[in-house]
Parts: sequence; C-alpha cells; structure tokens
Amino acid sequence: RQRRGLLLEYEELRARPPAGTFHHAKLPSNLAKNRYTDVLCYDHSRVLLSQTDPDDPTTDYINANYVDGYKQKNAFICTQGPLPKTFGDFWRMVWEQGTVVIVMTTRAVERGRVKCGQYWPLTVGSTAVYGGFAVTTEAVDTEDDYTISHLVLTDVRTEQSRRIWHGQYTRWPDYGVPGGGRATPVLRFRQRVRRAQHDARQQLGDSWAGHSMGPPIVVHCSAGIGRTGTFLTLDTCAARLAAEGVVDVRGTVERIRAQRAHSIQMPDQYVFCHLAILEYAVMNGYLDSADLTGFDADNDDESE
Repeated sequence: RQRRGLLLEYEELRARPPAGTFHHAKLPSNLAKNRYTDVLCYDHSRVLLSQTDPDDPTTDYINANYVDGYKQKNAFICTQGPLPKTFGDFWRMVWEQGTVVIVMTTRAVERGRVKCGQYWPLTVGSTAVYGGFAVTTEAVDTEDDYTISHLVLTDVRTEQSRRIWHGQYTRWPDYGVPGGGRATPVLRFRQRVRRAQHDARQQLGDSWAGHSMGPPIVVHCSAGIGRTGTFLTLDTCAARLAAEGVVDVRGTVERIRAQRAHSIQMPDQYVFCHLAILEYAVMNGYLDSADLTGFDADNDDESE
C-alpha cells in the first residue's frame, strides 16, 4: 500500500464521528482551560484531578485523556500544551498520576505562534512555583533533535519531591512531519523515552504499586492530538512488532482515537506512521530492506 491508498484509508478514519461525549470540556467554567475550542477531551477517558474546591466540581478538569499502550492500560496521558492558567493543574496531574516521564513534541513558539506555555524553568538551578508545586531544573542535555531536562517536582504543602525526566523533541515542524519524512531521529528519541521510563520505574521500586511498566507517560504537543497521536502510534506499533512480529497501524490509530478524539490530525502523519514502522523494522532486523517508493510527497499540511 503506497501513499495514495493510505491517504484514502485515513480519510475513512477521519470521517467517523467521535466515539464519545465532551460534556465536561464544554462546561462554562472549563472552556477557558481548553487551548483550542475545537479540541476537547472525551468524558469517558478524561483524567480527573483531585477536586481542590469542594463547592466547585469543575476543579477536577484538565484537557487530558488516558490512552492505552501495548499491553498496558492507561500507559499514556495525552494532553494539550499547558496554558499559563493551567500550569498548576498540569503539574498537579503529573504529581497525582505518579508520572516520571514527560514527552513534549512541540516547541513553545513556532512560526511566531505560541504553541505551548513555558511551564518549567529553562535555567539550570532555577526554581519556579506553579500552583502548589515547585519545579527545579537540575540539568539539561541538548542533542541535535531533542532536549532532555532533568527536573525535580516538589509538592509545596508536604515538601515531598520526585524526579521528572522531560524530553522535548525540537525538530518536528508545525508543517509536515519530522526529519524531512525520515523517521530515524524520532525512533531514537522514542528509544530514549523508553529507557528513561524503564530506569525511573526501577528507581521507584515498591513505592509504585501500579502496572509493572510504570506510571502513565504524559505526552503533549500543542493540541495534544497530532504529533502526540503520531508518537503514541509509533511507540505502540514498535512495541508490538518487537514482541509479536505483527504491525497494525490502522487498528492502533482507531484505538487511540477512541480514547483521545481526533488523534493523528493530518493525512501526512498517518503516512509517516507507516514509513516510520518500516524504518524501525529495518533498523532492528525485522526486515532486510524496505521499498519506500511511492511514500514521498511534499508535506504542505499543518500539524499541531
């Protein structure tokens, strides 16, 4: 199946109506917490924050959904790029969910447009307070395609702390797909993310009583559907290929979209997922080679 067939397949997926309701996202007191008015989160899979005001049930709202990974329920939390008014809610979610790894697939500003608020301090050694949480940046490692920040998250009230690994992929443009359509840098980044989650899970030891693969990984871009959904698809498909020798990109995207509405936002992202899994298969010896003829095209679509 070449590009044309995949584009038709994607249009079939995109034409389906959402598989749930958005009542909480549409409540008047929650509307301002959504970055985009047309990117809302499902009720059935939304992440519930602890209610900070007993008289206001909407204090449990954040634009974020649980999404399953490979053989792991709620492996991910897909969310929008935090807004200044939701920085405190974002870090409260990270704290309450036990998260130790955050994946960011956007830059804060792209083509002069704000895509995400600066929700952690950039300067090494500095601390910022967001709501009831303090975030300290301990170290930063800068690679060609991504930046790793080592953070410490502290609950100001209890003074309990947790280390957070924050990986920001910086070469995924707001138009098109990363790396001129070649997936190797993204696949390497995914490998770093998986290693970070594994190492953090080991350090948690018996203090983590949930799934053996650890707490949910928080993944966001700007809207939390395009680049975010693409990363989840790559991770889930790569894990299944490694374990079973089976790939089902379409089925994976269908399942992700059933938990986070409109995931995989652009046709080129859907094509890229197939291309990336072929590259992954060759890189890891599952295929000797891959014929990529017919996959190339100018990437002229915007992706969040």
